[in-house]
Amino acid sequence: MGGGGLRLNMNALDYLILALYFVTVLGVGFAARRAIRTSVDFFLSGRSLPAWVTGLAFVSANLGALEIIGMAANGAQYGIMTVHYYWIGAVPAMVFLGIVMMPFYYGSKVRSVPEYLRLRFNRPTHLLNAISFAVAQVLIAGVNLYALALIMQALLGWPLWFAIIVGAVIVLAYITVGGLSGAIYNEVLQFFVIIAGLVPITVIGLVKVGGVSGLMDAVRDSRLGEAGLHAWEGTGSTSNPLGAHWLGIVFGLGFVLSFGYWTTNFAEVQRALSARNMSAARRTPIIAAYPKLLIPAVTVIPGLIALVTVKGLGADEGDLVYNNAIPLLMRDLLPNGVLGIAVTGLVASFMAGMAANVSGFNTVFTYDIWQAYFRRDLPDEHYVKVGRIATVGAVVIGIGTAFIAAGFSNIMNYIQALFSVFNAPLFGTFIIGMFWRRMTPLAGFWSLLSGTVVATATYLLYKGGVISFNSDLEESFWGAGLAFATVAVVAAIVTPLTRPKTDDQLTGLVYGLSDTTLADDSLAGDTAWYRSPVLLGVVAVILAALFYIPVF
Repeated sequence: MGGGGLRLNMNALDYLILALYFVTVLGVGFAARRAIRTSVDFFLSGRSLPAWVTGLAFVSANLGALEIIGMAANGAQYGIMTVHYYWIGAVPAMVFLGIVMMPFYYGSKVRSVPEYLRLRFNRPTHLLNAISFAVAQVLIAGVNLYALALIMQALLGWPLWFAIIVGAVIVLAYITVGGLSGAIYNEVLQFFVIIAGLVPITVIGLVKVGGVSGLMDAVRDSRLGEAGLHAWEGTGSTSNPLGAHWLGIVFGLGFVLSFGYWTTNFAEVQRALSARNMSAARRTPIIAAYPKLLIPAVTVIPGLIALVTVKGLGADEGDLVYNNAIPLLMRDLLPNGVLGIAVTGLVASFMAGMAANVSGFNTVFTYDIWQAYFRRDLPDEHYVKVGRIATVGAVVIGIGTAFIAAGFSNIMNYIQALFSVFNAPLFGTFIIGMFWRRMTPLAGFWSLLSGTVVATATYLLYKGGVISFNSDLEESFWGAGLAFATVAVVAAIVTPLTRPKTDDQLTGLVYGLSDTTLADDSLAGDTAWYRSPVLLGVVAVILAALFYIPVF
């Protein structure tokens, strides 16, 4: 970062707001500690939380730094097309998770996504996924930490290494102490803090540029031009700011990347698994879809405001890189007091994102690697202890991977590349295995492995200049699509040559073989029409489609 160009003029009031937030977060962790008696309490909140809590935690776990800094950067770089990440690239998949997939996850009583793969396929598939998930989580935790440190360095003048360690220690404290409940209750708090921090940037920014019509006029005069104001125009070819064809947007982003992320990313699914019953678990991602519809108002719009108000935004390095769109607006627009809330909101977003990665990592490491392959039948407290040690390990490794993330000018591009390598092949294996009961355990393993290899190879060949794409993001759409296609082809080839599991072994794990012994765990009020997952989900998808009309 360049010398002091981003420094915020924070006063005692702003620092007080930030300090109060840190104290509250740690307090929530210690309060949650009292409820931890077993490993299920530590890793899955004892499966006791109401749907509105898990729903807000679900959306908050995704509202990390990447989302806020990265989507505002994309708003400035690609314009209105960034809304695809929300309306086609999130909401349909969140609804699908709630309606179709949660019954398998929650009903089979698995404690993690890799554990589902072990039951559906075999132990090699389980181990491959557990390791790749663990690696992905510490890489992404590093991105969140790096982004937090950049903000602290730029806004408060803290050295990068010091900011990385302070952020890491606070997240470490409340998860080690409070387990998943500590993370989830903090995520609910963080959701409101993040929104409170972002709304003033949008409102004051819009006033400054003359309202929505003033912003539209200014974008037309910017380097994005008229194209910056449309979501679908120009996608019949690749002559649009994103350089993406509608097929890539619909199939690569809307289907493979988005379903891969929302339906199999354990850091998200874990929030729904901690719900108190099946109805609450199914409603969790669907409740989260409603705030998700509106979040572009506080991420994409500030990106556009930064594009038209910050002279020279979009430099390759220094203070004017796209990633700094939100911090630059905070510097230019916000008065003291409000500034403190905005900085606190940003810090909260990084911590929510990192906490989701770390709590996902400690669960998978403890249950799916340590307990499954090293120390089997030990008392429960042993696993809680291992979970706490794994939390420390994840944070320490995260500090290391934070420095890897430092090598990318737009962290969103880095993260999408990670998703295309880790999530897309997993989603393909998952969805085919769930709906095609003939798919064999060996087909599961080879599909997952070959899909991961193809996605990695696509990324490396693109980086090495052997194959070319219009943008890093287009590469991630194609990498994801190719990985998914590879999984399908390998499954089709290997399955007829190998032996499938029996129907008895697959009961409750695949479509069409439901477990009749599942007790009805619905609570009073769950049958009310407004709590129907299908109705809530259909309404969310219709709204996502309607939101496109003004920006088509």
